[in-house]
Amino acid sequence: MTLSYILAATFVGGAASVLLAAALTAPMLAVLVRHLVSLSTGVLLGTALLHVLPEAFESNVSPHALFLTLLGGLLFFFLLEKAELYRHGHHHEHDDHHHHHGFDAEQAGRGGWSVLVGDSIHNFCDGVLIAAAFLVDVEVGVFTAAAIIAHEIPQEVGDYIVLINAGFSKAKALLFNLLSGMAAVVGGVLGYFLLGPWNDLLPYLMVVAASSFVYVAVADLIPQLQKRLSMKDTFAQVAWLAAGLGVIALLVGGHGHDHAHDHDHAEPAAAHREAPASAPVPR
Repeated sequence: MTLSYILAATFVGGAASVLLAAALTAPMLAVLVRHLVSLSTGVLLGTALLHVLPEAFESNVSPHALFLTLLGGLLFFFLLEKAELYRHGHHHEHDDHHHHHGFDAEQAGRGGWSVLVGDSIHNFCDGVLIAAAFLVDVEVGVFTAAAIIAHEIPQEVGDYIVLINAGFSKAKALLFNLLSGMAAVVGGVLGYFLLGPWNDLLPYLMVVAASSFVYVAVADLIPQLQKRLSMKDTFAQVAWLAAGLGVIALLVGGHGHDHAHDHDHAEPAAAHREAPASAPVPR
C-alpha cells in the first residue's frame, strides 16, 4: 500500500503540472505562475517548519545531529545548484525578470538539454524524499508530496513556456517535460526499496527534505517576490503566500489534535492495563 501511495504522489507531481501547462494558453500560464510562486512559497515553508522538521525532531535522534543534517542539506542543494544539477527557476518571456531578448532561446538551445537533465535530477531527488516521507508515516508523506507538487507546478509550467518560446513544438515540449517529470517516479520506487530496510535513516532524510523546501523557498521563490508591485498585486502576493501557510497550519493543527485525542484515549487504557493488583490486606 505504501508503494501505491508513493507511485500516485510521484506520478501526480511529475505529470499533472506538465499536463496543466499544455492545457492552458501562454498568457494564462504567465498569470498562473505568478500566483503559484507565492502559494508554493507558503506551502514549502509551512510544510518544512510546521510539520516535517517537528516530526523529525520527535524521533530519538540527537537534535544536534539533525541540525547538522539541516545545515548539510542546505549546503548540498546550494552546491548542486551551482553545478546546474538542481534547477528550479520559473523564468519565461515577459515574466518581468528583465532577461535580455532571446534569453529563453539560449536556454532551450544547446543549454536546453542541460536544463532538462537538471530538472530530471531535481525530480529524482524529490521522488526519493517523497518515498522517505511515506515510509515514516502516510500523513508525513502526504504533506511532503503536497509541498513538492505545489512547487513543481510553477516550475514545470515555467519550463514548458521556456521551451515553447524557444521554438520547441508543443508536442516536443510536452514530451520532454513529461519524461523529466517521470524521474520522480523512478526516484520514488528506488527510494522505497533502498530505504525500507534503513529505518534509522528516515529522520535524517526528513530533515534533508525540509532543507530542500527551505532552500527552494528562500533562494529561489522569495527573491522573485521581492520586487516593486502595485498595492493590488502586493496584496494578492501576500494573500497567496498566507493561503499556503494557512492551509498547512490548519492541516497540522488537525493532525496534532488527532494525536492528542488518541493519546487521551490510550492513556487510561494503558493505566488500566498496567495497574498492579491490590496487595492483600495483612491479617
